[in-house]
Amino acid sequence: MHSIETFGTHDGPGIRCVIFLQGCKLKCLYCHNPDTIAMEGGKAYTIEALFDIIKKSKPYFGKKGGVTFSGGEPLLQAKALVPLFKRLKAEGIHTALDTNGRILNHFAMELMDKYTDLVMLDVKHMTEEGYEHITGQKNNQTTFRFSKYREDSGKPMWLRYVLIPGLTDKPELLKALGAYFKEYKTIEKLEIQPYHKLGVHKWEALGWDYQLKHARENTKEELEQAVSLLNPYFKTITIN
Repeated sequence: MHSIETFGTHDGPGIRCVIFLQGCKLKCLYCHNPDTIAMEGGKAYTIEALFDIIKKSKPYFGKKGGVTFSGGEPLLQAKALVPLFKRLKAEGIHTALDTNGRILNHFAMELMDKYTDLVMLDVKHMTEEGYEHITGQKNNQTTFRFSKYREDSGKPMWLRYVLIPGLTDKPELLKALGAYFKEYKTIEKLEIQPYHKLGVHKWEALGWDYQLKHARENTKEELEQAVSLLNPYFKTITIN
């Protein structure tokens, strides 16, 4: 495990305990937690220890809050998460996964089908070329296979989309995003995540070259335009 945020308000509904797990197969250009990418590192926790930490936060969750597993990519540890999520559900704690949707094995399916109340799926790009440019890996279809699996389950899903000027904010890409998902019934909302450079110092600390150093943050008008373009396709859009 990488770290724990005990009072998160941007990673799912309500107030949440956010568990950041270590390890990710992608290396997104804008990653603000690059120190979670390496598979090695992090701190080992037992299921019991994590359960106790989360349970202690339960009084703050209220009616909407709960626990969110993020990363890194939490589904890399889906097998270990199944028994933990089972205990959390028995305790009446709302569970969420923040995922890039690249892993859809037996354990990921069991985790989502039986014990995950909400999946927050990060859509990187709508084209194969764009996906590879952003993530360093091929096959953007993994995102769409994952989303279809969640849709077919009938269980709640949010989409998350990082809006980078000149890279992911082109009108044709936003319209393609909307057109692809417009018939989905399980999508409760789309979260637009404005581009920021809060993680650049972490890249520098790791000795890595941050390739988006010349990218700028979104203007208010650009964010409003994106929402306007996407409004016809989604029942709720928020800027996170």
